Amino acid sequence: MLVITAPGQGAQTPGFLSPWLEIPGVAERLAGWSELAECDLIKYGTTGTEAEIKDTAVAQPLLVAAALAAAEALFDGELPARGPGLATAGHSVGELAAGAIAGVLSPADALRLVAVRGRAMAAASTVQPTGMTALLGGDEKEVLASIEAHGLTPANVNATGQIVAAGTLEQLAAFAADPPPKARLRPLSVAGAFHTVHMAPAVDALRTAAATVTVSDPQIVLLSNRDGAVVTTGADWLERIVGQVAAPVRWDQCQHTLADLGVQALIELPPAGTLTGIARRALPGVALQAVKTPDDLDAARKLIAEYGADDRADHGNDAGPDSTGPAAGSAEAGSASANPTEGS
Repeated sequence: MLVITAPGQGAQTPGFLSPWLEIPGVAERLAGWSELAECDLIKYGTTGTEAEIKDTAVAQPLLVAAALAAAEALFDGELPARGPGLATAGHSVGELAAGAIAGVLSPADALRLVAVRGRAMAAASTVQPTGMTALLGGDEKEVLASIEAHGLTPANVNATGQIVAAGTLEQLAAFAADPPPKARLRPLSVAGAFHTVHMAPAVDALRTAAATVTVSDPQIVLLSNRDGAVVTTGADWLERIVGQVAAPVRWDQCQHTLADLGVQALIELPPAGTLTGIARRALPGVALQAVKTPDDLDAARKLIAEYGADDRADHGNDAGPDSTGPAAGSAEAGSASANPTEGS
């Protein structure tokens, strides 16, 4: 089995969309999606500054559009992806891209929803000064107990030793002054406390928008950030997507599910690097491919051809890391620890 993953907010970097515009038809596709999202995706993805693409209302549609443009290129313009051995999962806002890849909703509806989501979360972030801090290392029980003691929320549980705490800036300051033992704290450059009660107003806005969307049941295996479960109906997926805005992202449980499913290969769509870095430690022996530019598409297609048919009799579960993926200890692998995606 092979899983296609889409990263969350925090993975974007200035100019990352530029090479994708060289693929025929992508610029036209992005122009249409820009109208749906009411956001100039081409401008922000090519010449937008770091500050501009950090804006939640810009970053979220940009990430979903980039993932879907790359997915369409990967599957020769055909979405939903189909194959007996294919699965998909997205980290936070990446779930909207994963939903479209699985055929639960159209790419156009994914862009409409993410536009509402991004604007609503940006607005919710202005109500009270809030933020997020990554915790690297430490004993998980002690880390979670310390987060709770300071009134914070474990907004992202990405993997063992990678947890993101979120709450008010006052709470985070007190937490920084009294950190859990052996844990390194790294404040994240984000606009607010995503995936916490502070995002409750955004849930209402997204629920209203979701009521206008028609969904279908997934065509391939589709995982949920809520608990790592395999989602079997479009209605359940949509409800989970709405509530997830104010609920923690359990990427660790998604990876546990992938291991239970016997996943043998993982592809990360652009802007790639973070999720493959996490997978290198959490899913040892799984072949990895970070699709950063169109130059990586052939290697990704090779993995799909090899592992997407679910032919375990030939491959077993002993696939080694693919040489085309980021090397162990590389910047990509390190980025998962140094800058866990904040999951918005």
